[in-house]
Amino acid sequence: METIRLGRTNLIVSKNGFGALPVQRVTLEEACRLLRKAYDNGINYFDTARAYSDSEEKLGAALSDVRDKIIISTKTAATTVEEFWNNLNQSLALLKTDYIDIYQFHNPAFCPKPGDGTGLYEAMLEAKAQGKIRFIGMTNHRLAVAEESVKSGLYDTLQFPFSYLASNKEEALVRLCEQEDVGFICMKALAGGLITRSDVAYAYLAKFPVAPIWGIQREHELDEFLSYNDNPPELTKERLDYIARERLELAGEFCRGCGYCMPCPADIEINTCARMSLLLRRAPAAGFLTESGQAMMKKIEGCLECGQCKSKCPYGLDTPALLKKNYEDYKTFLK
Repeated sequence: METIRLGRTNLIVSKNGFGALPVQRVTLEEACRLLRKAYDNGINYFDTARAYSDSEEKLGAALSDVRDKIIISTKTAATTVEEFWNNLNQSLALLKTDYIDIYQFHNPAFCPKPGDGTGLYEAMLEAKAQGKIRFIGMTNHRLAVAEESVKSGLYDTLQFPFSYLASNKEEALVRLCEQEDVGFICMKALAGGLITRSDVAYAYLAKFPVAPIWGIQREHELDEFLSYNDNPPELTKERLDYIARERLELAGEFCRGCGYCMPCPADIEINTCARMSLLLRRAPAAGFLTESGQAMMKKIEGCLECGQCKSKCPYGLDTPALLKKNYEDYKTFLK
């Protein structure tokens, strides 16, 4: 198993980290089987969050007996000190552990710091002093917040979206983390499902000092990433040419499906609907053209133009305009 040092934490994690968000969509039995198979095949790093419904519970059920042999990161979206401690204690209980290796602020709109009036960073320090957490991390989708957290010297790790669709600014962020010895945990390496060749994604990320976490829900997905341990894909000319074509196709503004715009007051499933054009062309279209799919897209007609989604988009997208554009395109597939 290829490994990487996670910045100044000095934690050595498997290059294939297990992103446990998707296991909330499968049964407890299936989740435990997947998680255990990952561990048995050399994966030692597992990432989850309090916000991922029963993901922490499943991770705890599957791996609590090998707790000292794995590295766990989880997250809190707390906005108050009271909520912070409630989240932390609940995570510890569900994970069946008395400590968390990396405890991360979950995509805050600002960079928590000592003395900012929220008390959140002070709570992190107290949790560390109590031995409940080992290292302090930040996850974000906002480049400015991510950069601030790295430069602050307050965070041991940063979790941020990074893939071969990244811009020069995101590549510079990776290098900044390397310079500051902050561990870079790479999420959205498949761009929320828009990248369909994991071999190309893996080969590209191998160029950078990052620890990818792959969202895994099905056994064949796990097997695919495990196969790269013995036969790591190389960045061949064919793969470089493929990346060049992908960048042209996906250039410009597109929804990454992160879901931070949700919920919608008009009950529109924004993080699917706003990227439907791409999904129709990059996945089997039939699944999106069913009666339920049509009903989902028709809800766009009820958009309130309230601007909530636009104001919450970490990528600054004009989400209402994207929804309308995708709906018009979707209707051409029904003709």
